[in-house]
Amino acid sequence: MPQHSSGRRFRTDLSHAVSSLFRLAPAPAPRWPIGLRAAIAMAVPIAVMTLLGRPDLGFQAATGAFVALYGTHLPVVERARLVPFVGGGLALAAVLGALAGPSPGATLVGLAIVAIAAAVAMFGFAVGPPGPLFVVLVYGLSAHVVASGADAATYVAAVAGGILFASVVSLAPLVLPSRRRVASRRLREVLPGPAWPPTERVMVARVALVTVIGIGVGVFVDPDRAYWIVGAAIAVVGVAADRRAAFSRGLHRMVGTVLGAGVYLLLAPLPLGALWLALLLGVLQFAIELFVVRNYALALVFITPLVLLLTGAATGAVDTVAVAVERVVDTLAGAVLGAVSGLLHARDDPAARSGRMLPPHAAARG
Repeated sequence: MPQHSSGRRFRTDLSHAVSSLFRLAPAPAPRWPIGLRAAIAMAVPIAVMTLLGRPDLGFQAATGAFVALYGTHLPVVERARLVPFVGGGLALAAVLGALAGPSPGATLVGLAIVAIAAAVAMFGFAVGPPGPLFVVLVYGLSAHVVASGADAATYVAAVAGGILFASVVSLAPLVLPSRRRVASRRLREVLPGPAWPPTERVMVARVALVTVIGIGVGVFVDPDRAYWIVGAAIAVVGVAADRRAAFSRGLHRMVGTVLGAGVYLLLAPLPLGALWLALLLGVLQFAIELFVVRNYALALVFITPLVLLLTGAATGAVDTVAVAVERVVDTLAGAVLGAVSGLLHARDDPAARSGRMLPPHAAARG
């Protein structure tokens, strides 16, 4: 391709990415039920364990709330077929992270294996958004919490409890007879595969690429933070293989994280008890689900303080300024990696999306 044509395409993609920062896309469907379920899955374990005198276990269990973010594009009768597999994958990631946590070397090797294996499974079976992202984050957070002194068995039990509760919340609409009567596809159709046509192979390759490079950057910066760099990169990779989406998500990730870090610095010093913090995290999670398919940068204004507050509560980290600076640096590095990986795409697929992928609005989730 001529240089001037490549340059023109790059400028067009960059212009689209910048303009998308200021657009609020219409929601494809009402988001408040999804937000409410996600908020309950996040806040209730913290509140309950706080009332029982173990808020630390509540914050650890809240990690399992991520399972409620999968299959939101599916009717609940089909989501019921997906959730056990996702929950099992997140639980396995927690176990592996807890086992690897005491050894920095094993943690980094495990990070590479978990990230690539999660991508192979998620794209091979067309699981959909948010893709392998939360498998990687659960693994990294588990290793970090155990390395910080938490008992591995107790931590895994808390996360498993959180996953079970979030699964129940995600499938709660099944109590309505009208939801159970909806015609549903078989498991084989909900999770087609395993198959890796060109677009899926490209997505796996991109995740592998950003994972290996991200770990290398993490070793240079701080091995304990490598999972955050890799997670940020995988979030930018998302579930859509086209270059324009990667550039847009990368820019949104950078801008949203910087603004979200500012929100975190405002919230972190507040003398909030565990119950109030549970409520705050629930509100943030609700806001995330309202905006994540409409404007990714705006969603990250809420995602960043939520993850930083949750991580800090689960590990006991109190240096808010240092944590915010580290996370901004790590996210910027990961976002650049994820955006650059967009140069790798399936040339024979102009839409960069196979027939097994989700509708465009669903691909915005990640």
